[in-house]
Amino acid sequence: MLLALTGGILLPFAFAPFGYALVAPLSLALLFRVWLNASPSKAALYGYLFGLGQFGIGVSWVFVSMYEYGGSDVFSAAGLTALFVAYLALFPALAGWLGVKAGGGSILVRTLLVFPAAWVVTEWLRGWLFSGFPWLQIGYSQTDTGLRGIAPVFGVFGVGWLLAVLAGLLLSAWLLDRRGRRFALLGAAVVLVGSTQFAKVQWTHPAGDPIQVTLLQGNVSQDQKWRPEAKTTTVQMYVDMTRQHWDSRLIIWPETAVPAFYQQVAESFLAPLEAEARQHGVDVLVGVPYYEAQGNRYYNALVTLGAKPGRYFKRHLVPFGEFLPLRPVLAFVLDILQIPLADFTAGAHRQTLLQAAGYPLIASICYEDIFGQESLTGLPEGAYLVNVTNDAWFGDSFAPHQHWQKARMRALETGRYMLRATNTGVTGIIDAGGRPVAVAPMFEREALTGMMQPMAGATPYALWGDWPAVGLCAGIVGICFARRRRNVSSHQGRQAEPGGN
Repeated sequence: MLLALTGGILLPFAFAPFGYALVAPLSLALLFRVWLNASPSKAALYGYLFGLGQFGIGVSWVFVSMYEYGGSDVFSAAGLTALFVAYLALFPALAGWLGVKAGGGSILVRTLLVFPAAWVVTEWLRGWLFSGFPWLQIGYSQTDTGLRGIAPVFGVFGVGWLLAVLAGLLLSAWLLDRRGRRFALLGAAVVLVGSTQFAKVQWTHPAGDPIQVTLLQGNVSQDQKWRPEAKTTTVQMYVDMTRQHWDSRLIIWPETAVPAFYQQVAESFLAPLEAEARQHGVDVLVGVPYYEAQGNRYYNALVTLGAKPGRYFKRHLVPFGEFLPLRPVLAFVLDILQIPLADFTAGAHRQTLLQAAGYPLIASICYEDIFGQESLTGLPEGAYLVNVTNDAWFGDSFAPHQHWQKARMRALETGRYMLRATNTGVTGIIDAGGRPVAVAPMFEREALTGMMQPMAGATPYALWGDWPAVGLCAGIVGICFARRRRNVSSHQGRQAEPGGN
């Protein structure tokens, strides 16, 4: 049990801000080791302990959000965080139960096929169930290693599967005899070399000349952001910052940079700014809440000011922050957090792409960029990605760094530049290979200017999404599960025959 818990505690250090990528396969190897000789129920227990360590450390920023900015007292924040971690730990537990229940045969079959596949299937399930929480999926830990080359082909789940296979190869090299050890080491070499070769492939190509862009980071503290007396000052600050950068072709404000509805500031601030932007041939993207009188609906929006006005409504809302799931059961959480629920409406899944700087773009707001499959909507038409967010809710915790790593994965998967404007950080430009081009210092007011290259074409992942990687893993688990049941039934049948032992 201690080995499983230790592996889970170690795993978060493979991700940003630490970046010890080798820890990820070592951590999973420890977990696979305790699964090898366990019953399904014991494997579930070991997986649960692993999950408690993984999420207890890795998403500790949930406590920061609720206690420092959500108005909760320390005991309520700690209790809700513990409940959340306890829920997330169910998924590694399910992986353990599935892996052992479906597993059978040699060590190689279990460590290279069944356990990695079960892990990926349950990670996918965690990213989908109850609106999804795909945080700390193991593939994200490899944004700076050779395995990153798999991302444009099979996405983060493909990277995660190969990483889990590497963990199985490491474990096999430890447990098997000399012949088995050679096979395991050769397999690891093939995975690493093959992935590195994939990384050299250019799946997309430039669609025109590079464009100068400016990303605004207002650094407005969360406890001041929504005060009525701060509204005018905040909006004026962003307007002034914008006017200082008319030499850029595109200027982007963060999520809800305007602490008021679009309709409340359209005439006083945004209309004059749009007229100036058109005079200078500049497009401005503004994060602002949007009220739709027809239907009395509220949206978290990104609005384009410039040559081609448009708006994007956030599609994937944050539970408890923007809507309340299972309201009859979970309404008490709002009383604990002491924050008003905005009850935002989700935007349509397919919306007309915003146009800025002469190209269509794929927009995402806040944590929408942590869902790989959703970031594909609009490809290959979209020439670049834009994400606006406000991670001020999480202070100087792991969350902003982990979120930045996920944005890097989206750029890598799609072969597109990612422009990311945030309130407090991490604000930056990411190239089509997932590499940071320019990054603003966190918790400072900053206007980050750099070059962005519009891209055309499509990566294989943009064409087929998560289904090949997830389907392969689900197929492995399903086939092994059916084979195990057939073998058990056959064995029981032989025992039931007259004279059977």
